[in-house]
Amino acid sequence: MSTPASAEERDAVPAETELLRFATAGSVDDGKSTLVGRLLHDSKSVLADQLEAVESASRNRGQEAPDLALLTDGLRAEREQGITIDVAYRYFATPRRRFVLADTPGHVQYTRNMVTGASTAELAVVLVDARNGVVEQTRRHAAVAALLRVPHVVLAVNKMDLVDYAEPVFASIAEEFTAYAASLGVPETTAVPISALEGDNVVVPSAHMDWYGGPTVLEHLETVRVDRDPSDDPARFPVQYVIRPQTAEHPDYRGYAGQVASGVLRTGQRVAVLPSGRTSTVAGIDVLGREVDEAWAPQSVTVRLEDELDVSRGDMIVPVEAAVSAVQDVEATVCHLHDEPLRPGDRVLLKHTTRTVKALVKQIPSRLTLDDLSPHPEPEALEANDIGRVVLRTSEPLPLDPYADSRRTGSFLLIDPADGTTRTAGMAGDPFAGAAGDTSPSVQRDDDGWDF
Repeated sequence: MSTPASAEERDAVPAETELLRFATAGSVDDGKSTLVGRLLHDSKSVLADQLEAVESASRNRGQEAPDLALLTDGLRAEREQGITIDVAYRYFATPRRRFVLADTPGHVQYTRNMVTGASTAELAVVLVDARNGVVEQTRRHAAVAALLRVPHVVLAVNKMDLVDYAEPVFASIAEEFTAYAASLGVPETTAVPISALEGDNVVVPSAHMDWYGGPTVLEHLETVRVDRDPSDDPARFPVQYVIRPQTAEHPDYRGYAGQVASGVLRTGQRVAVLPSGRTSTVAGIDVLGREVDEAWAPQSVTVRLEDELDVSRGDMIVPVEAAVSAVQDVEATVCHLHDEPLRPGDRVLLKHTTRTVKALVKQIPSRLTLDDLSPHPEPEALEANDIGRVVLRTSEPLPLDPYADSRRTGSFLLIDPADGTTRTAGMAGDPFAGAAGDTSPSVQRDDDGWDF
């Protein structure tokens, strides 16, 4: 079983220790912030002055024991209301793994914040109050996790101390949630009975639940398998910058810098440059000034090609045999993030990896009801926090993978062209079914210069 790490052990965490990104979600008053605070406190990841500040604030509020929720609820409104409003990121480490934690809000009106926090997470911790069981917001959080293709979900059944640590209560909730998550396509669910307030099964195994033989929350976070063989995915290399020193030492050097989004690129490999479709061979790959034979996600590298092609920022280098069709008609699932509604006919900028193009919202076929995943057909608009289906027409072809196949190259943002604010987060195709949008080679010119 896991035991709390000492300060000396934390300082000894090697830099190459594996990193896990995870997000937390739960309904209001389920104790999510307390869980995160307990996790940080009992794993010895809280600095002395932070703990003193929390103890002082707790005393000022008339509380005898430190309110660990204050470790994450940093906004004044959060502390006054006792709720989480914004996404709070916390970084901590144990001798076994490094962590980036996104503590997301539980209110329905902050669904967009959970989407933001979970979009890069490899694991989601969904809290449930043992007294209330699986509620509407629990199903909503499970649906968002499934929609965003989070591969691992932990069900933390909290406040077990308030139900006398009863095993049947936990078993019933775990069975209901696991069945619902499986119906959404969540590949793995782990249920843990906890009391965040008392510290049961968060970092240290509980003495009150000897009927539970599974891992604590921290032990599962430390041991869940998150490594993935990059060669399992097709290589995708969005070009971020073209390097041409044109110096006496490197008069003919031309390299394309960026981060490998997925897969493995190898010297000698036949590749295509999208969206043009022109082909060449990888002449060399440079990493930190030295040449290597291959590069894999998420390394930042410079790729050199044998042929002098017109390659610029926003293009994508992919293996010829695993090229994706560039599309202009994009069908996608989106979460609207902005207070200004998204309506058919809106003109936006679409940012995909390193490429930004103009786009038109042609249609909003449906809005998703997250409680039961039923569609509400033909809404007039998508309001803030709404999740729905949209059809877009872009001014230039984009090499979009289905989001179900690649979270990196299947996602995009819709941006307001007037002020640059992010309006919507999108996932190409149907993330639940893995279906890609249709392609269309035609280009039409709008009267005001927008190419569609």
